[in-house]
Amino acid sequence: MDANTNPPTDDVAPAPSSRSSNWLSGMLVMSSMTVLSRILGLVRDIAMAGLFGLSPVMDAFTIAFRVPNLSRKLFGEGALATSFIPIFARELIIDDRHNAWRLASAVLGWLTIFLSAVVLVAELGLLVWAVWGAVSPETMVLIELTAIMLPYMILICLASQVGAVLNSLGHFRWPATVPVVLNLVWLLAVWWVTPWFADPAAKARVLAVCILVSGVFQLLVQWPTLRGLGFRFQWGWQPVRSQVREILVTMLPVVLGLSITQINTFCDSLIAWAFSSPAGDPHAVLPLPGSPAYPLAAGAVSALYYGERMYQFPLGVFGVALGTAIFPLLARHAARGETESLKQDLALGLRLVMVIGVPASAALMWLAHPIARCLFERGEFTPTDTLRTAQVITAYGSGVWAYCGLLILQRGCYAMGDRMTPLRLGMISVVVNLALNLTLIWFLAETGLAVSTACCAMLQVAGLLWAIQQRLGPLDWGRLRSCAVRTLLATIVMSAVGMGLIKFGAQTGWWSGKLLGLGVPCLGASFAYLAAAWCLKLDDLWILFRRNK
Repeated sequence: MDANTNPPTDDVAPAPSSRSSNWLSGMLVMSSMTVLSRILGLVRDIAMAGLFGLSPVMDAFTIAFRVPNLSRKLFGEGALATSFIPIFARELIIDDRHNAWRLASAVLGWLTIFLSAVVLVAELGLLVWAVWGAVSPETMVLIELTAIMLPYMILICLASQVGAVLNSLGHFRWPATVPVVLNLVWLLAVWWVTPWFADPAAKARVLAVCILVSGVFQLLVQWPTLRGLGFRFQWGWQPVRSQVREILVTMLPVVLGLSITQINTFCDSLIAWAFSSPAGDPHAVLPLPGSPAYPLAAGAVSALYYGERMYQFPLGVFGVALGTAIFPLLARHAARGETESLKQDLALGLRLVMVIGVPASAALMWLAHPIARCLFERGEFTPTDTLRTAQVITAYGSGVWAYCGLLILQRGCYAMGDRMTPLRLGMISVVVNLALNLTLIWFLAETGLAVSTACCAMLQVAGLLWAIQQRLGPLDWGRLRSCAVRTLLATIVMSAVGMGLIKFGAQTGWWSGKLLGLGVPCLGASFAYLAAAWCLKLDDLWILFRRNK
């Protein structure tokens, strides 16, 4: 099935051999667009590092941007999309396209009303805090940036919901361009607008406004395709009231269950902000009882942000694309009662996670310092900042395979209608993450926050895998074990080659430059992994390189 065709109906069921190629084709389309977005995102982060370094202004900007970005995970591409897609797919299966459009209209309408109310209340709360609260200049910058970017919450969530509709209909390309639009507008603002301002806080405010503008473009870029498919916004929502209620009922557990990693990361940022030694007034952020030394230094939030961006590169290019492409298929299997097909595609998704996620985790760990040095060390970003960021990249990188696996296993649960298991495991994860955060920051500084998030993701993967098997029965563990062993052996070969090249370059000075110091080990390790995979007959890896005929 081409990426621009509609999903099959009951009377035209795809052959088993074509089902995987259908969603794999969509995954490849999304991955190719996401690669472009991630490259632009890296350029954006490089520009931001040179502009602000690890500074209190960058800390404030990071937290302010996380607020609407977290809402996108919760109410946009996360919980709402996960609750909406199975019900929307059900309407399509019974061949009621008109009712499906009415349902999409109702969801978009109620989403706009709800988010507008949330933004209004939050803006009033920030105003009260700014006027009547005893806030420091650093905190005031945070309040201002948050107030500017809060309306972005509405725009990005609507754009994500439109993307969910298009994905359900087999259209992946335009929804995947949404982050490209954000990065392009952001980069243009950094290069052409911020040079007109000297004060770092003023630069940050300008960037916040430009991000808000990008939200408008992210919504508009998808609208022509949606209208071309026949969508017209409808105000008569009464016929789909029961479906909307069903979506709302299922959303609450999904909100937390699907977004635990993002919630944990957001909590990491808040803790890093609260426990960082302020640049000026010692009571500027959070006075600690007994006045002990702060465990973190200013810039901890920024270091976490840059570290998170690095692990999100493979996660966004592969993990999110795979999870988004496979979920409509899993939902259709569940709706039709095709248990064996559901297990087969779920197991295939897990094997694909192994062959990409495991080597990506290893590579991020031993490439952390070359990555931070090559990408960020310029302008206001110092060698000390490089070391701090590299340590965070290493910690976050250890869990890439788990972050990718979570996206598959959670969607497997939701496709089967099991929303409580991810919720229960997620709540346990939040408690464990908080306890580890408040413990590890005194020994590992901001790196402890990243270690905690990675450990909690691994805990969730183990719990979800056990729960799915209790419901579906055993997966194909023979193939899963074989894939895991071969992947680990190929990763060991890759890591030995990569670390050897780093050590050889450091000793000889042959590629001591920033770009060569990163590029040579990375390329050498990549070829080593592919060669080892070929020798070990790691067949699942080559699935990703095949195009649908």
